[in-house]
Amino acid sequence: MDFIHTSSPSNEAWKSLCNVAEHSGIFDSEKRQPHSRCMENTRVALRESLKEILERRDQTNVWLSGLAGVGKTSIAFTIAEEMKKANRLAATFFFSHKHAQVPGRIIPTLAYQLALTFPRIRGDIAQAIEKDEILLSPEKSRVDQMRELVIHPLRVLRFRQEVPYVIIIDALDECFSSEEAARLVMLFTETLAGPDLPVIHLVFTSRPDAHIRAAMPPDVCQIPLTNRDADTAQDVRFYLRESLDNIRTSRSAIFGWPPRPWPTEAEFETLVFKAGGLFIYAAMVVNFLSSVGQYPQQRLDLLLNETSTVGADIDQFYRQIIATSENPGLHCKMLASIIHLVQPLPLSDLQELFHTDKASLAVMLEAFSPVILNPPDGHGTVEIYHASLNDFMKDPHRSGGYYVDDAHAHEHLACRCLDLLTRPEPVYSAAAHNAQQYARSWWGTHLSSAYPSTELRHLLTGFKKENLKRLVAVAEQDRSLGLLTVNLREARKACFSWKWIRNLSDVVVAWRIVKASRKVHKRVKKSERK
Repeated sequence: MDFIHTSSPSNEAWKSLCNVAEHSGIFDSEKRQPHSRCMENTRVALRESLKEILERRDQTNVWLSGLAGVGKTSIAFTIAEEMKKANRLAATFFFSHKHAQVPGRIIPTLAYQLALTFPRIRGDIAQAIEKDEILLSPEKSRVDQMRELVIHPLRVLRFRQEVPYVIIIDALDECFSSEEAARLVMLFTETLAGPDLPVIHLVFTSRPDAHIRAAMPPDVCQIPLTNRDADTAQDVRFYLRESLDNIRTSRSAIFGWPPRPWPTEAEFETLVFKAGGLFIYAAMVVNFLSSVGQYPQQRLDLLLNETSTVGADIDQFYRQIIATSENPGLHCKMLASIIHLVQPLPLSDLQELFHTDKASLAVMLEAFSPVILNPPDGHGTVEIYHASLNDFMKDPHRSGGYYVDDAHAHEHLACRCLDLLTRPEPVYSAAAHNAQQYARSWWGTHLSSAYPSTELRHLLTGFKKENLKRLVAVAEQDRSLGLLTVNLREARKACFSWKWIRNLSDVVVAWRIVKASRKVHKRVKKSERK
């Protein structure tokens, strides 16, 4: 039983910690909806085995390793839920490409959760923040953050903890390089293993990366997840059977009432073979077959008519989804643009940013609905369903004719940003404001990585002095001159490169940006002197 510390923590220090905590990293955050959990009666043996390990009274490190799509996050989420119900969850961090997460905030986010789990240490964490004003900064040494925000406060609990707790770090390799992920593993496993600390088990999930493997301690309990074992194949079969039966019973207009049998056993077995033990393949197939306004049998025929000599051919599934769209080339370009957004956007903001392609965006989102999350209430952000789609789109050998390279994705986004910023009549809706804020924040970033297309060059030529003046005025009002300086610096670097300058008008554009950059720089210096 934990008790609240007698000293009152600084409200300002606590507010600072709350503000920097990456809430999208907390496993059950609303930002992570829809949550990915194990279906009832699946992964039973694995979950029971993990429960036994996490009951141990000596500190244990667990590593769930496996390729994309085998269900690592669903298992981690389910274990986190069970530990929370048992009052044994210390903290979680679920990395995700879907959210604009700052990886450097992982330790402050864990500290924030530890303070909620163990109120007694909240004052110690607040005092550490008061002593070091940059302790919460992403640039601060992670060793210092770990020592001051986690290890020192936890020592208070050494003789007061009645049961072992759990910290879960999911998808460690999704937002870090392999080397950085490995360093983080070593930091956690080494510092939390001290004899003067309470027992807190660590659970990591990642792909079977060589750097991460080398960083794990020798006694780590590694659990490799594969799509080839019999239990996983049986669970995928069960998931497909339950999900398809739900489609059949919920679409009485198509299957009648009582609903007729669907699909046939032969069709079902073929689908199970194609899933090949991959939960993510099965989940996206269910999304594909249950799309509103589509006939499930027609979509099933489309999946089954494509021959495949191997199961779990997720690339083939992605190619089939893309092939069903009206304009695969344009829609893949828009999909690549969504993947390359610096931060995901809600549908209304995305429609405003892509206002010249709004109709095509709607068609693309409908066609790609099995692999793109588009919350119907409009409150969430538009994101790809699974990281494997990102891998597929960025690998020309896998995506083939549907491949869109980084330069063309950034070109499309740079065009949309500049088009929005040069509109003669600004639109004053909330969505327009958010889209314009994104365009003002990142137009230079996209431009610096963009292919110099005819459309982009034309838009830059139309980026007149009055447009730049408006950017400066808004930046002064929002106190974001520093961000504008960065964008102008990126734009200047791009416009003076050999790939851009082809004629005199290109030089004029580059010089216009140079003059704007100098003017903004002077204003920044002036504001700093005040």
